[in-house]
Amino acid sequence: MKIITSVKEMNAFADEAHALGKKIGLVPTMGYLHDGHLSLIKKSVSENDVTVVSVFVNPTQFAPNEDFKTYPRDLNRDAALAESVGADAVFHPEPEEMYPDGYHTYISVEKLTEVLCGVSRPTHFRGVTTVVAKLFNIARADRAYFGQKDAQQLAVVRRMVADLNMNIEIVGCPIVRESDGLALSSRNVFLSPDERSQALVLYKSLCTAKGLLEGGERSAARIRAEIERVIKTAPLADIDYIEIVRYDDLTAVETIDCKVLIALAVRFGKTRLIDNIIF
Repeated sequence: MKIITSVKEMNAFADEAHALGKKIGLVPTMGYLHDGHLSLIKKSVSENDVTVVSVFVNPTQFAPNEDFKTYPRDLNRDAALAESVGADAVFHPEPEEMYPDGYHTYISVEKLTEVLCGVSRPTHFRGVTTVVAKLFNIARADRAYFGQKDAQQLAVVRRMVADLNMNIEIVGCPIVRESDGLALSSRNVFLSPDERSQALVLYKSLCTAKGLLEGGERSAARIRAEIERVIKTAPLADIDYIEIVRYDDLTAVETIDCKVLIALAVRFGKTRLIDNIIF
């Protein structure tokens, strides 16, 4: 497996693969890989001739008060894990390689980025869409793989690809959870033992909502109230949002009569966790 650090070398690697008629799958990550990332890599390996994993903690998607400097990093560990499940290359550029002096171009997707995480993180998705578009171009990818845990990100990327006529297939993959239900996240390492234990209320609340829906409840307000009740049984939980929105355009619903995304963001100490289910 190759570790590539420059745009020029990544371009050459991708061009050589395409010249041989190979399809390239891209798994964009910020590193500190876990089983959720590995499931994306395995999916790409199964569907493409070449799989590239980007490991890049993208500074433009962090606000000044967020955890860019402390975000966990371990390239050697990431490279070993990526190679163990069949990746052909890791693209690991420095920020200066992606955003050289004089860089002034950004991509903004409107509407979809103004709800959910976009409310408390208003600059986040501009950074996400910009770096993802750059990675698509640099890796010359035919397919790209994203986890459903970041459901809003997946929706935003799909909208960008459709609106800008990008010739790439976006593949969404299921959330991977710990055995006790906690959604895998690189940020889970920041949780104290008490915070880790109490964070289980996130999935518990979503399972409660699913049970209500399966029992015939269709009032978004009642379901949201029950999710909130369950989360508040954890003293350390600080709710950012609980939202029930249409799956296709992320607009709020009052009566659940369509495919919906039930999404939440909750802080435990300094760690902000997100989770969701689709019904």
